[in-house]
Amino acid sequence: MLEAGTAFPNFSLPNQDGKTVKLGDFAGKWLVVYFYPKDDTPGCTIQGKSFTASKSEFDAAGISVVGVSQDDVGSHKNFCNKFSFTIDLLADTNKELIGACGIGQAEWNGMRFWERTSFVIDPKGVVRKVYAKVNPQGHERVLLEDIKQLKSAS
Repeated sequence: MLEAGTAFPNFSLPNQDGKTVKLGDFAGKWLVVYFYPKDDTPGCTIQGKSFTASKSEFDAAGISVVGVSQDDVGSHKNFCNKFSFTIDLLADTNKELIGACGIGQAEWNGMRFWERTSFVIDPKGVVRKVYAKVNPQGHERVLLEDIKQLKSAS
C-alpha cells in the first residue's frame, strides 16, 4: 500500500456523470481520496452521506473529496441519486488506481471486497496520511481534524 511521503498515482477516471476527473484537477489543493467496497451497501452509504453532510466544511477548509470503487458510472449515478450525494464518485472498473494504491482485499461471508481505505494528499500531490481498514462512522470528522493539523504544520 502507498505510504505517507510518496506521490499519489496520477489518475483519469469518470465520475458518476461520465465526466473525466484527473489528479491534476486538484493541483494546489488538499484532497481526500477514499476507496470503498461497493455502491449502495450499508457502510458505503454511511460514508457517502457523511461526506455529503460535511461537504461545506471540507470546501471551507479548501479540501476536495472523491470516492472510488470498482463500480461503473451507472451504478455510481444511481447511488448518488438515491442518497442525494454531492461528492464525486469515480469508477475504477479496471482496478488501475485501486492496484496502484495497493488497496487490499478482505473476505466476508464468502465474498471478496476492497478494503475501505483513505488517503490524504497535499497540494503537491504527495500522500500525507493513510487510513487503512476505515470505520465509516465518523471518519469524515477525523479527516477534517487531521488535515487541519497537517495544514497548520506545513
